[in-house]
Amino acid sequence: MIGKSTYQAAREVAQLAENHFSEQIEAAKNQGGDNLATVPSARIIEAIIDAAFWASLRREEGQSPKISLAFLPPEQAEQPLLFEHHLTLSPAVLTKIGPGVERPGIHLGVWYEGDFLHIWGTTRSIPNFCFVLDVSEPGLLVIKHRRQDGFGKFVNVAVLMGDQVKIVHEQSAHLPNCPDVLYSALGFSSLSAWNKSLNVLVQLAVSMRAHKKGGILLVVPAGTEAWRTSIRHPMRYAVDPAYSELADLMKLEKEKDEKDTNWQDELGRAINHMAGLTAVDGATIISDRYELYGFGAKITRKLGSRPVDKLILTEPVIGGEAMIDQPVLSGGTRHLSAAQFVHDQRDAIALVASQDGRFTIFSWSACENMVQANRIDSLLL
Repeated sequence: MIGKSTYQAAREVAQLAENHFSEQIEAAKNQGGDNLATVPSARIIEAIIDAAFWASLRREEGQSPKISLAFLPPEQAEQPLLFEHHLTLSPAVLTKIGPGVERPGIHLGVWYEGDFLHIWGTTRSIPNFCFVLDVSEPGLLVIKHRRQDGFGKFVNVAVLMGDQVKIVHEQSAHLPNCPDVLYSALGFSSLSAWNKSLNVLVQLAVSMRAHKKGGILLVVPAGTEAWRTSIRHPMRYAVDPAYSELADLMKLEKEKDEKDTNWQDELGRAINHMAGLTAVDGATIISDRYELYGFGAKITRKLGSRPVDKLILTEPVIGGEAMIDQPVLSGGTRHLSAAQFVHDQRDAIALVASQDGRFTIFSWSACENMVQANRIDSLLL
């Protein structure tokens, strides 16, 4: 039954989430978008979060549930798996059914009748801007939605970690000198302004974070050799000629329909292949056209350059205002070497994954004349 939750964070975030989905869906309608989801009310959002949170703290045969809940009627799903009898949306039910629906891309469909929420079955397809709640680990929930173009990682709206709530700041996408990869990860730009190819770096970031070994990905301008002055030579795992599988697939982007699953699968495998190389000690180096130059590279300070002594730290969440601090506070050795690389190679960006799940993008701020570090793990969950 839809009622008051016992999880305080659910009450804090519910109205903000309703406002977000209402604004996004209304904007999509005005742009002629189709296959749009229904806006969930704050009461419904609160009830779904409450049930999922308490379920996340339970265990079934020693395992915590990892599930995805999507708010939609079965009529909006393609080939839904329908239960003969609706299941009550409760922590006990979610815990029991969790092991069977924890694979990526499977959602438990949630809808309502009167004042009662129920689980009607499962689906692998959902409409644009559909409210989705992911249970990632005990006490960690992520509110997200499908991108308007339907391709790539879902857009995160809020992250709930126990009593801590992080609301993704929509205006972060419009800050000066915001790296292109951050625009894509936030996903708030209009369909007409959306550049799907930028999403490749987001997918690389997600895959880098997933292997949990930490790593650095340096993205340098194609057709230049300047970046070599910041790398120790010889580079043990240099690639010659540059490996172009991912670049070749991206050249086909305009020829492929967004629902071409074969192309998407090939692209996903190529991305995972490249992201896997970042687990090797050292940095992986690619061009901004996604050509691989090498991996396991050691970053060194450019001859004649001074050590980076300060940078701008930001996080694209409400309350994550920019602050200037020492590079060592952004992370460990990986973060410091990545900051130095961007300081010396100002037309490059560096993506850095930590073993603990933190993820940071380093880029050069021409406005502030220093390195900026954008921590984006809240966008990648």
